Amino acid sequence: MLTAVSPARDNKARYRIEPTVLQALRSPKLLTREALAGLVVALALIPEAIAFSIIAGVDPRVGLFSSFVMAVAIAFLGGRPAMITAATGAIALVIAPVAREHGLDYFIATVLLGGLIQIVFAVLGVAKLMRFIPRSVMVGFVNALAILIFTSQFPQLFGANIPWLVYPLVAVGLVIMFVMPRFTKIIPAPLVAIVLLTVAVVATGWVVPNVGDQGQLPDSLPALFIPNVPLNLETLQIIGPYAIAMAVVGLLESLMTAKLVDDITDTHSRKTREAWGQGVANVLSGAFGGMGGCAMIGQTMINVKASGARTRISTFLAGVFLLILVLALGGVVAIIPMAALVAVMIVVAIATFDWHSIRLNTLKRMPKSETSVMLITVIATVWTHNLAIGVILGVIAAMIMFARRVAHFVTVTRTVDDTAAIPTAYYTVDGELFFASSNDLTTQFEYNEDPERVIIDMTRSHVWDASTVAALDAIVTKYEHHGKTVHIEGLNDTATAFHGRLTGNLGGSH
Repeated sequence: MLTAVSPARDNKARYRIEPTVLQALRSPKLLTREALAGLVVALALIPEAIAFSIIAGVDPRVGLFSSFVMAVAIAFLGGRPAMITAATGAIALVIAPVAREHGLDYFIATVLLGGLIQIVFAVLGVAKLMRFIPRSVMVGFVNALAILIFTSQFPQLFGANIPWLVYPLVAVGLVIMFVMPRFTKIIPAPLVAIVLLTVAVVATGWVVPNVGDQGQLPDSLPALFIPNVPLNLETLQIIGPYAIAMAVVGLLESLMTAKLVDDITDTHSRKTREAWGQGVANVLSGAFGGMGGCAMIGQTMINVKASGARTRISTFLAGVFLLILVLALGGVVAIIPMAALVAVMIVVAIATFDWHSIRLNTLKRMPKSETSVMLITVIATVWTHNLAIGVILGVIAAMIMFARRVAHFVTVTRTVDDTAAIPTAYYTVDGELFFASSNDLTTQFEYNEDPERVIIDMTRSHVWDASTVAALDAIVTKYEHHGKTVHIEGLNDTATAFHGRLTGNLGGSH
């Protein structure tokens, strides 16, 4: 399909042709690329799904089933082709206390409720709020994710009893993935690295940590799971706060990831549909005993950047291959060395990080406030390991710094006409007036020195909120206390709507 590129990149509308599912099915080359990308993602999903299950305090099969159900569901329901959705650490951290304190049934009930809340959010159009997230926050989000992806590999590199063979294996994997794309991109380099390192370990008999060490793989298909919890207010009070937190964190992470993929592929995604799809996918995950999740930045980058996937086929096959691998080929998957997957994730982290944002030339050109917002987002996200907290703090910081910058753009110019029949002081207010910029407005006038007649021209300014109207009220009141007449001219409709007194009693005009 044809998808519009952001006008910010080009004042003229440009379009990039994004391959459709039908085009991929008719093209052996495209279909092969999508299938191999899905296979690589499935291999990378297995150890992470197991690890996230452990974080949530549930059986590894819960995370694996969740990843399968959500990947397949979002392939049909999501608004961002090629984005991977599965069990994630962010969701695991949010709802882990439920499993620990109340058991699996309440845990699954939380997942179901969280998915329903996401559907409600989608209906209310919450996804449209993404347009208010500044680019500096987006860059900080991306850089923080890259750091978290990289640091999440530390347990496999620096944990207790890590054999020295892990390090050369990781190094060889990195060399393969950096060098191979220069010669061919037909087969994804991450898949080649995984296969070659696995063959090397098996052939030599080296003893290194593998996928099987991470937890038990399932041996049966997921089945419908109805949580045994009472449907009353007490249950809602237990699971409600966690479900709301899960819905917010999941949507925020998914929509931010979708926006990132939009930028990488120069295509547009349907954010409201993505929000709705995430909700339905979580409901289906809970219905099959899964832990729920959201978009996965690491696996999405493997799919889109490392493997070049562009359609829903890769997402669907990632879920299908995941189930086949853990059920039919569990013994083979179990012997894959973790060093191979660590190498893949390190490359993903390097590719995800926005290196341009920290170049000296970029830092010199960018306003300090923009750089500060980016750093606040990165530090908050990495410190808390919570993407929602990092993004929210980044947005708040951006709002404060924007308000401070705009506050200095208001000017008040004074002239006095002593030759007129009635001596008059003329004030011209220029700039955008809102709570931050109008705070000092009352100090810009000469109440004692001005003649009996004062005219304030607001034609070149714009009143945005009630705080500015209150400031104008205060100015008028001060002049009245000095026995002087004030006329305010050129008020916009916003000011009139906030306070009819300004235009009605004081002679203001539009």
